[in-house]
Amino acid sequence: MRNQPAGASTHPVFPRGRRRAQGAEVFADGTDFRVWAPTCKTIELRLEDSQAVHALAREDDGHWFIRIAQARAGTRYRYRVDGREWIPDPAARFLPEGPHGPAEVVDPRSFAWTDARWRGVHKHGQIIYEMHVGSFSPEGTWAGAASKLAQLKDLGVTVVEMMPVCEFAGEFGWGYDGVAWFAPTHNYGRPDDLRRFVDQAHQQGLGVILDAVYNHLGPDGNYLERFAQTYSSKESTEWGASLNFDGEQCEAMRRLAIDSAVSWIDEYHFDGLRLDAVHSIFDRSPEHIVVAMAREARVAAGPRALFLSAENESQEDYYARPVESGGAGLDAVWNDDFHHCAVVALSGRRHAYYRDFHGTAAEWLAPAKYGFLFQGQRSEWQAKRRGYPTRGLEMSSFVSCLENHDQVANSLQGARVWQQSHPGCHRAMTALLLLGPWTPLLFQGQEWNSSSPFHYFANHTPDLAGLVRTGRADFMSQFPGTSIEHLPDPGARATFEKCRLDWEERRLPRHERALKLHRDLITLRRQDLTLWGAHAQSEVTVEFSALTATCGFLRFFAEAPDGKGDRLLLINLGPDVDLGCPTDPLLAPPSRTTCWRLLWSSEDPGYGGHGTFEPEDEEHGWTIPGCAATLLGPRPCDAVKGSARLMRMDAKRARESAG
Repeated sequence: MRNQPAGASTHPVFPRGRRRAQGAEVFADGTDFRVWAPTCKTIELRLEDSQAVHALAREDDGHWFIRIAQARAGTRYRYRVDGREWIPDPAARFLPEGPHGPAEVVDPRSFAWTDARWRGVHKHGQIIYEMHVGSFSPEGTWAGAASKLAQLKDLGVTVVEMMPVCEFAGEFGWGYDGVAWFAPTHNYGRPDDLRRFVDQAHQQGLGVILDAVYNHLGPDGNYLERFAQTYSSKESTEWGASLNFDGEQCEAMRRLAIDSAVSWIDEYHFDGLRLDAVHSIFDRSPEHIVVAMAREARVAAGPRALFLSAENESQEDYYARPVESGGAGLDAVWNDDFHHCAVVALSGRRHAYYRDFHGTAAEWLAPAKYGFLFQGQRSEWQAKRRGYPTRGLEMSSFVSCLENHDQVANSLQGARVWQQSHPGCHRAMTALLLLGPWTPLLFQGQEWNSSSPFHYFANHTPDLAGLVRTGRADFMSQFPGTSIEHLPDPGARATFEKCRLDWEERRLPRHERALKLHRDLITLRRQDLTLWGAHAQSEVTVEFSALTATCGFLRFFAEAPDGKGDRLLLINLGPDVDLGCPTDPLLAPPSRTTCWRLLWSSEDPGYGGHGTFEPEDEEHGWTIPGCAATLLGPRPCDAVKGSARLMRMDAKRARESAG
């Protein structure tokens, strides 16, 4: 059931001048420590350097606090609850030895930002690049990733989407097993290294958004439940019991999630969040926790624009609609439907959750007008209705991709889509992705057809690693022919190392050609005013037509009365299609005195193609090239047979109408 938000709640005022409800905060006269533990009898704090132990005082609302003069930035500390073992702060800003080690006091105000003129990331016109920091660069650190920002700027992307970075157990992992919502993992560097990455990205003109996980906590290193009720018995998720956002004593859990979201915006200058699996965030409160997080994050950003999106497997339009219209107030949602039908079209395989899709032109063109394909129809795979109507949503509200971390890893060998496709068809579908009206997303290395796979990997203790290995095999068993013997071991370092991008291969001819394709398409998207304006649906409208099961097109209608801005994007994943004289009115030129001319083709030899031709011929009609994408624009008709006669007839009609 979808929750509707009530009126906006007010942001609470925290005691003693604090900025957040929990954690360690540095002041002129010392550091203030505060933690939520309503049912505990005693809370003690130990400073690791001196081993001095201090008792915290209880506040009326269940929080405990102490201000210690000798504690400064860099001080390491632990808590002890009711006389048991010493454990880390669940609201730590940094865990330099991992999730089981001591917390470190961090003063976020000490970093010297240089991005005062940065205005943030608006909803329209973005091209997102998803990055896993640990495998993105040879160093696997924020500093290593920052050294590649110039290449991303040159590619033409506008926003880097960083996979989760909250502290997690082990030396490598995807980050979705995070256990400390305020602490960036020590595996990639120190907190200021993350700040420096964001600051340098802003200097390059790139926004940075964070994939944030508030639907579950990881299985190793979660000490939050030692202090307070973390989970709810009302609902369960694929990771176990749901988090307690609406049950008894839920107030502090809600505040912890909200403050975490705010801290990434405020303390790290992120330009937005991608909320993971919001369909597994259960909340029946008057104001849904996602609504509250979005609202307070925007307040924290001040004049900076934020881009807030969500992964929502159930495809609820609610998340992408404004709060005043009864929505959650996010900017966009991921569109799995586009990915699934496009991959079926390219690979030919319809196993598991791909079963609902046929890969026809009607399927992979429809998202350009409607967003989701499933808007309440029954899903065969899920054996229930799926999706909600999307009427009124702009196309920029849908994030579409051919690759992302989940989908690449869900192929048997972590294979990239280009490795499962005909080269010409892959170039054509890449053109549709990057020229379509949605918000496109690229996964790291996709731009040069990276040969590096992307597997699921997680470094856990032996017992937990065995469970993860078995669980991964069970999940992948939905794809016929997959067994545990075929899958790389998620816990093996070799599995992780195979996923590291090889930046040197960008220089090889076939990878250079792929990079040129992506760069040229992004440039075309940004420089062509019609393609640029289609995502907002204000001055450009988009229609589509499927000519065959493998061939179709998008028609972009510009608002200008002369039709000079109209565009046709032809996509053909099959052999050449001879249309002759087509009756489809969407193929008609903007006026009787214009014809279509070729503006761009995926079969350009510079991309590895075999050359192309004009699809429209005045003498012989239309022939749409096979395994290719072509972009057409209007031009004045040449002096061909019949054109002078048509112009004389038009002039005669005009005189008769005037007389």
